[in-house]
Amino acid sequence: MNQRVLWSGRFAQGTSDRTLAFTTSLDVDNRMAFYDVVGSLAHVRQLVERDIIDPSSGEAIEAGLKGILSDLWQNKVEWDGALEDVHSNMEFLLTDRVGEVGGRLHTGRSRNDQVATDFRLYLRDAVLDLMELLMALQTTLVCLADEHMDTLMPGFTHMQHAQPVSLGFHMMAHFQRFQRDGDRLMDSFDRINVCPLGSAALAGTTYPLDRHATASMLAFDRPSENAMDAVSDRDFAVEVTFVCALAADHLSSLCEELVMWSGPEFGFVEMSDLYSTGSSIMPQKKNPDVCELVRGRTGSVIGDLTSMLIMLKGLPFAYNRDLQEDKAPVFHAVDTVLSCLDMTRDVLDTMIVDKERMGAVTEDGFINATDLADHLVTLGLPFRKAHEVVGGAVRLAIEKGGCLEELSLDELKGLCDLVGDDVVEVLPVRRCMERRNTYGGTSPESVSLQILEAESCLRKREEFIGKRRDSIALAFKALTG
Repeated sequence: MNQRVLWSGRFAQGTSDRTLAFTTSLDVDNRMAFYDVVGSLAHVRQLVERDIIDPSSGEAIEAGLKGILSDLWQNKVEWDGALEDVHSNMEFLLTDRVGEVGGRLHTGRSRNDQVATDFRLYLRDAVLDLMELLMALQTTLVCLADEHMDTLMPGFTHMQHAQPVSLGFHMMAHFQRFQRDGDRLMDSFDRINVCPLGSAALAGTTYPLDRHATASMLAFDRPSENAMDAVSDRDFAVEVTFVCALAADHLSSLCEELVMWSGPEFGFVEMSDLYSTGSSIMPQKKNPDVCELVRGRTGSVIGDLTSMLIMLKGLPFAYNRDLQEDKAPVFHAVDTVLSCLDMTRDVLDTMIVDKERMGAVTEDGFINATDLADHLVTLGLPFRKAHEVVGGAVRLAIEKGGCLEELSLDELKGLCDLVGDDVVEVLPVRRCMERRNTYGGTSPESVSLQILEAESCLRKREEFIGKRRDSIALAFKALTG
């Protein structure tokens, strides 16, 4: 087979082997082969329904496409590297099977709308896959939150002890970041789920295609409104890559904490042997390599987003060959984040939390100072004055080599005559955590409510994924069955 058979009429000479090697994208886009066949099945049915090709030609083409699909499922397809992309390979495989009638499949479409359609079909599934693994990670975070809503630990600002919180509260903070990532993916799905097929090269087609029917056959919400836009822009792919980059950032932040927490200076958690490695020279080492690699691979996903944005920034309408380069960064971003989500969930599922150690370190850093200041405010002292008084108490405790709870009642009264006997109920660190029971706070009651709301959100997300999966599966079954 040779590429020139497809479009040789314009050229007196064949394309050089070096040019073919330089322009090929087959090693990247062959993962879209299934979607290319499904899109072609919808297109050929539309051609028959609109009397653009005769039924016998349609039946032959459809049978050939289903044969290719069967070979794909059995990994029997042999790719021809002399052909520049998966779409050319599919067309040659079809004409090899059914003869010249296979050439009628390309009636009323261009590779421009064909590629855009395949890419959107792929990204729909990719977004649902990402949403599912995000949900799996979030479910693990909710389980940890439920188990540890009473587990005391220091909350940090500037990596300094700030205020007492629970580990459950901390896990729910991570949950919320991933929840927003899921929301963004769900929003992006609506913009992805638009069908370009029938836009042809850039201006639409003279053939009387019913693009709404084609869109429905492929479980798209609607056809694209403008043919030039449909084949040109890749903002839908950039959006997914952006969400991947942001989710990777969130994963990196979580894994950074786990790396620190697993070290002896913190000693908050111990990683499972399954997700740790040793040292080639230091036998005592247990390295949190999985978390470090998640953190490290975030940079490459951000690079994927940068590649996409720079590739698009100077492109005039309509299609340009630069757009061949859109898939590698998107595929890489999706693959990387999927694997990082999966591994991070496993790390969280299997790590051992040292509750005693977490609680013990809350005794350092005067993390109950804000509560003492708030208490003085309730006694009538302006907050700025209360801040000054408690700062003096902290200084006195430092000089004595102790903590605020160890200051005597007389010492506290010496700093502020409003202090009464009830101050002893304010200073215990656990009580400081438990009193923060406003909506969104760290108290067990508040975290329990956050968990209930999170579980409700996850159920709604699961329903969305299920409906979309069912809709796509039903449409594809009707085309391929």
